Amino acid sequence: MAYLSPAQVRKFQEDGFLVLEGFLSVAECAAMKERIGEIMAKMDVPLHCRTEFSTQEEEQLRAQGSTDYFLSSGDKIRFFFEKGVFDKAGNFLVPPEKSINKIGHALHAHDSVFRCVTHSPKVQAVARSLGLQKPVVVQSMYIFKHPRCGGEVSPHQDASFLYTEPLGRVLGMWIALEDATLENGCLWFIPGSHTNGVSRRMVRNPACSAPGTSFLGSEPVRENSLFVPTPVRRGALVLIHGEVVHMSEQNLSDCSRQSYTFHLMEAVGTVWSPENWLQPTAELPFPPLYT
Repeated sequence: MAYLSPAQVRKFQEDGFLVLEGFLSVAECAAMKERIGEIMAKMDVPLHCRTEFSTQEEEQLRAQGSTDYFLSSGDKIRFFFEKGVFDKAGNFLVPPEKSINKIGHALHAHDSVFRCVTHSPKVQAVARSLGLQKPVVVQSMYIFKHPRCGGEVSPHQDASFLYTEPLGRVLGMWIALEDATLENGCLWFIPGSHTNGVSRRMVRNPACSAPGTSFLGSEPVRENSLFVPTPVRRGALVLIHGEVVHMSEQNLSDCSRQSYTFHLMEAVGTVWSPENWLQPTAELPFPPLYT
């Protein structure tokens, strides 16, 4: 029994994204939020590893690319923070639990709650509906989008960071653990923007060179009117084609917008770029989705 109808598959192929409301239950969402609270309670981030997360290009290169804490996080559970939450010495200006931007990039591998969701029969059924033969999980993130301080995510394509040859082999699965609204920073998409290739790439520079990453190409200026807002209820799954252009605005509301997202790659006939910042390791090869 296919999870997606032929009409839903067509809609995804045309738009580059698809919303599936009610994918997770209230209880499933609550369990993930509770688990992330436990992980944060044990959070211990050394001073020199306190990395602010940004999607503005120069800030990205400076804050992340120059730090091994980010570049070596692909097979670990690590913590990344909003801008402006540290003083010059690296001490928190805001309580740590209110200052965190995201946790990444291997919750799917190292935590049983997130592993179970990532490899759930429902997720596997969605992947099969889209014709994925041998999908592997390349990364996962828990995104907080805190009230009043959750930063904007500028327009981008996921394949800029997760590049494959050929293109079209990366799929994002974004799960709303709380309602995502116009006020708290829901996703916005340019429908059909997944058919024009990738306008820029973030590549890992040779070892021991600074910064650790650089960008090839640049994001074109895009008319705001092209973007369509995609508010969803808690428990919704949003499927995101690796090349569709999307963004989210700053959270100016009093409500957080927590989400869990992970990316799959179709491994059959696909080359994962050796220049991507994220690389499989001996400790954590990309695990197969189908169990």
